[in-house]
Amino acid sequence: MILSLLILAHLIGDFLLQPKSWVQSKELKTYRSVHLYAHVLIHSLLVLLFVPGFYWWLAPAIGLSHYLIDLAKLRFQKQQTKVRWFFIDQGLHLGVILVLCMLIGALTINRETLLFYSPLLAGAVFVTLPSSVIVKSLISSWTPFTPSVESTQSESLVNAGHYIGILERLLVYVFIITGHWEGVGFMIAAKSVFRFSDLAQAKQRKLTEYVLIGTLLSFGLSVLTALAVVGI
Repeated sequence: MILSLLILAHLIGDFLLQPKSWVQSKELKTYRSVHLYAHVLIHSLLVLLFVPGFYWWLAPAIGLSHYLIDLAKLRFQKQQTKVRWFFIDQGLHLGVILVLCMLIGALTINRETLLFYSPLLAGAVFVTLPSSVIVKSLISSWTPFTPSVESTQSESLVNAGHYIGILERLLVYVFIITGHWEGVGFMIAAKSVFRFSDLAQAKQRKLTEYVLIGTLLSFGLSVLTALAVVGI
């Protein structure tokens, strides 16, 4: 209960009660921005409001940690690393919440829990970057791109296909783990409409076959991984 309340307080403080103008002020003035201290104060007050009174000390603990984490992000992030630092920042905040909950006994992780969730986590990790490497290696012997196609490809987002593949495999994995096979069919149908129709219109048969093989391998790895995890 306390874990969910602290996460709720964090979400409200970081996203609902932090205007864009505050974020811009913090990025411009860092520790000199009054909005940084107002932001930290809001987080502390939300914790006091949400958790029972005898855990009052969680408010200053989370407030101080939030200040230090935000200050580190503002100090080290660059324009090109903002996205990376956003996830680092949120991960550190969540980590602090988890540690504090473990200290007060609101969150316990025993051996049985780790053994139960470790296959699920291992499968989820496998269908991300490891599967990308496997699929890329299996289809590396084909080079379907012609000079005209390469010029067209330069108009696409950088590494978009890589991240789309990871998201597709994760969604397929989750669908099968949760017993929603119809979701897999929806994914295949959606990709057929948006991707393969464009390739067909481009009249690049080799590229279409290349993408189709990669997609089937990608989906197949996710299906086999999910079935293996469910069977454990």
